[in-house]
Amino acid sequence: MSSLSPTHLTQSRSQRKPVRMKRKIAYAGAMSAVVLLASSSPVAAATVDPTAPGVLVDNAFVLICAALVIFMQAGFAMVEAGLTRAKNAAHMMLKNLLDFVVGATGFSLVGYHIAFSGGDYVGFTWLWAGPTEAAGVAPNLTMATHLVFNLGFAAAAATIVSGAVAERVQFKAYFIYAFVISALVYPIVVSWVWGGGWLTQLGFIDFAGSSVVHVTGGAAALMGALILGPRIGRFDTDGNSLPIPGHNIPLAILGVFILLIGWFGFNGGSVLAADLSVGWVIAMTALGAGAGGLGATVASWLTLKTPDVTLIGNGVLGGLVGVTAGAANISYFGAIIVGFVAGVIATNGVLLLDRVRIDDPVGAIPVHLMCGVWGTIAVGIFATPNATLGGDGPAGLLYGGTPSLLINQITGTVAIFGFSALATGTLFLIMKSLGVLRVTATEEMLGLDIAEHATPAYNDDYVDYTDVQTDERDEFDDFLEELTYVD
Repeated sequence: MSSLSPTHLTQSRSQRKPVRMKRKIAYAGAMSAVVLLASSSPVAAATVDPTAPGVLVDNAFVLICAALVIFMQAGFAMVEAGLTRAKNAAHMMLKNLLDFVVGATGFSLVGYHIAFSGGDYVGFTWLWAGPTEAAGVAPNLTMATHLVFNLGFAAAAATIVSGAVAERVQFKAYFIYAFVISALVYPIVVSWVWGGGWLTQLGFIDFAGSSVVHVTGGAAALMGALILGPRIGRFDTDGNSLPIPGHNIPLAILGVFILLIGWFGFNGGSVLAADLSVGWVIAMTALGAGAGGLGATVASWLTLKTPDVTLIGNGVLGGLVGVTAGAANISYFGAIIVGFVAGVIATNGVLLLDRVRIDDPVGAIPVHLMCGVWGTIAVGIFATPNATLGGDGPAGLLYGGTPSLLINQITGTVAIFGFSALATGTLFLIMKSLGVLRVTATEEMLGLDIAEHATPAYNDDYVDYTDVQTDERDEFDDFLEELTYVD
């Protein structure tokens, strides 16, 4: 039987030396790429006229929405920490903090240029741009306002994976992933849809990110969960599901409420101006959320014979994800139907993952990937011209439209899913081959708060390793003794 001791405790210096050299080479290459890409200049040739009508109001409004989007990280953190075990709560909080720290930096230095440059790499001029440099896609917004709003979205896309790989991924692996998706994978998808790329030209519609944000992150979550494998004890030898309850349901539901409020900034701010259409977008967002919770209530009651609180919370989030693509293009009726179906999908998606033995501790894959796919495709069915102020928006099948919009929605969704799954799946496989993806069995049993950070979330917490096999406990106890604590 191979040793379960952590590699950083058992490797000799001679064994670590080649690894260190490889890391130095990889670090040098990564920094070179960052410098090269950071020299790009996003599309922002126009200059904002500070005296133009609505400039100050539009910038103030979008910045407030940006703050709401960034605060959504707190909601994600609470949902994920609450739905996992106490011994991993600090680790979960840190990963969500990391999504903002790394996401904001990586997206600002690299990703923003890829997303909105249109291939125009002309030097470092953007770094010294004044506060009136426009973002190009929103004439009244300064580049700084546009950047802050969009980096919140990048962090949200990154954080979707956190819950799906919870309780068994190495922190350094997650650090690498967070940078790659924020700086490269997500921005490429943005360039296709919101940066004037090929999906925009095709006629694909994703108003605020059901696919751009949630399918991108959801596909990465699926690949991460598949490649990592389930947590120890999650399924028995016959493949039967053995649920591992979260340690703090009130914390998780508080996170749902924070996400709900933050989503008003997420969708409302995507108007990129303080005009009357914001009210419509936020109304559709609220209806989608409520209908999502209702759909999950019905689905869980019928399937499990009880209204499950965590599934209903996820139903609310699924409704939000589903309505996000068409928040500016669907009616009240459409928002309710899209949200309700998304709630049912979020609930049954959790049960489906159980049957196929995919371990997703927080239901991130059903909520973000499955509901994101549904919401994006639903635009081709429920889009109504009357949703826009001018009454000249696109029409879905129910409102006299041709199948072309539905086909475009399916095409874009498949392309985004395929690209994100391929890119992030390759990254996870590389890290797995290098032995830096999953923690050891001993560390997983101990809990990542202690094993990875030497900081328990709760001072009165204790280590429960009764489910560790008897012949492994000696090694487990030896590992505990080797840890150094600093007062």
